[in-house]
Amino acid sequence: MTYRRFMPPGVSFALLCSVTVPLVAGTPSEIAFTKLQSLAGKWEGKDAHGMAAKTSFEVLASGTAVIERLDASGMEEMVTLYSLDRDGVALVHYCPTNNQPRMRVVPSSNDVKELSFDYQGAGNLKSPETGHQHHLVLRFEDDNRITETWTWREGDKDTPMVFHFTRKKN
Repeated sequence: MTYRRFMPPGVSFALLCSVTVPLVAGTPSEIAFTKLQSLAGKWEGKDAHGMAAKTSFEVLASGTAVIERLDASGMEEMVTLYSLDRDGVALVHYCPTNNQPRMRVVPSSNDVKELSFDYQGAGNLKSPETGHQHHLVLRFEDDNRITETWTWREGDKDTPMVFHFTRKKN
């Protein structure tokens, strides 16, 4: 004789919701990374001195990474790769100076208006005094405007590089 156990529909629904609601809501780092993914496309703007700049974002590797290609006037292209990293978002910045700073941010809330990435180390950096990108603040002004403030550190001197971008319309 076979016995079948039935779960009341209300219990089934409650169990399903308890599993799916956290997946929909997401952690602060997942929400921040989703916001980075939403930047996909081309952006145009200017630096703090009024010089032309452009950047683009592309979602890669089945949604597990975002690549940014930043082209500022008078500089070679810089490439930054963003990815989720446990409770935070990590980046590796590929610089024309041939070093690769690593930075990380741990978002503290689900209302992500800016991401402030802190230096964690670097590949191919001769010493901490060698010039390198040391900090990035990525501010989401609205869905179509962002501000990036990169901090270049050389010796004990920090120099900010500010870029204001607007999403390019197709």
